[in-house]
Amino acid sequence: MSDEFSVAAHWSGGFDEPGLQKWAEGLRATLAAPRVSLGLVFLAPRFFPQAGQILEILRVHARIPLLAGCSGASLVAGDQEVEQTPGIALGLYALPEAELTAVHFNQQQVGEASGPDYWHQHTGIGPGHTHGWLAFVDPFHLDCEAWIQGWNEAYAPAPVVGGLASGEFSEQTTQVYLNGEVYEEGGVAISFGGGVKLLGVISQGCTPIGETWTLTGVERNYIHSIGNRRAYDVLAETFEKLPTEEKRKAQGNLFIGLVINEYLDDFHRGDFLIRNLLAADPQSGVVAVGALPHTGQTIQFQRRDAAAATEDMNELLLRAHRELGNATVYGGCLCCCNGRGKGLFGVSNHDARLVQRQLGPFGLSGFFCNGEIGPVGQRNFLHGYTASLALFVKQQ
Repeated sequence: MSDEFSVAAHWSGGFDEPGLQKWAEGLRATLAAPRVSLGLVFLAPRFFPQAGQILEILRVHARIPLLAGCSGASLVAGDQEVEQTPGIALGLYALPEAELTAVHFNQQQVGEASGPDYWHQHTGIGPGHTHGWLAFVDPFHLDCEAWIQGWNEAYAPAPVVGGLASGEFSEQTTQVYLNGEVYEEGGVAISFGGGVKLLGVISQGCTPIGETWTLTGVERNYIHSIGNRRAYDVLAETFEKLPTEEKRKAQGNLFIGLVINEYLDDFHRGDFLIRNLLAADPQSGVVAVGALPHTGQTIQFQRRDAAAATEDMNELLLRAHRELGNATVYGGCLCCCNGRGKGLFGVSNHDARLVQRQLGPFGLSGFFCNGEIGPVGQRNFLHGYTASLALFVKQQ
């Protein structure tokens, strides 16, 4: 699949240097633009030993000035999600007038960072000089929560979109790539500035149920009261009011949505940060959640399953389509949770095909993650069971 500005493809063979050279040259030849601005590459773990050689082959033969990516247990290319026998996914992007800057960072730097200025100095990018970041991070050797918090302090409200690398889970081994370098720790972030902005579509796979409520009693991650009633009672009532079929779907699939921007007039899908319901005690009335909410925060309970995830993705892509208007989309990167794909939806290529149907066709590359990165409101978060889509859009 290709257009004037982007192309993405999947290599299913083994390590074959002449074959990879020809594949990279052929992919580059399908791109109408005179030069490539960015290449995104995602490798299956079976290529770990040859990763450095593969990066060099692709850089040279597809003529890529900036190449970044990471390992992925499953891959995305075009409208395909390759889950069974992943090989290499490569996306080539021509981004007119873009100002792209890429950096590698590690756990030592995350620990040393003492404020926004630290990251401004390390990246060379001030807060007013980026439209957003695309990031790929190793989940096993870096405190991702601390990193994203520091990045928010340095760059919010600029979006950060991407995912945590996947690979050999049993060995807790992943790789992240920048140009010819292979890193087994840390992360890679690419700043989009100049004539190209980054638009994030973050589908957390849930549909709201019941009404919105205000938290009235909170202690750490324990919610004592909602709307001045016992939290458990509000949760139980919300569940009991569901139609019989909805109850069946919600059984074991209930979550909580926390509004991040309380200044909105109305709250809609995409305004909530979805987090786990960890426990609900009918005796004490307390509900425990996988977040640190605060008194006065607006919440709404949520249901997650295949149908809810499809509905959520469709609605958010439609909203993005309206927001984009006539703007040019140069291409995109799709980072899907390992818990999505055929295992959740029962069919292959679910998310990639929805993206292409609603917003394409364009070059789309990506991978299946150990966690997803994306904005809710004007801050960026780590997510689970999410499809995190980064669109590369012409700056108006």
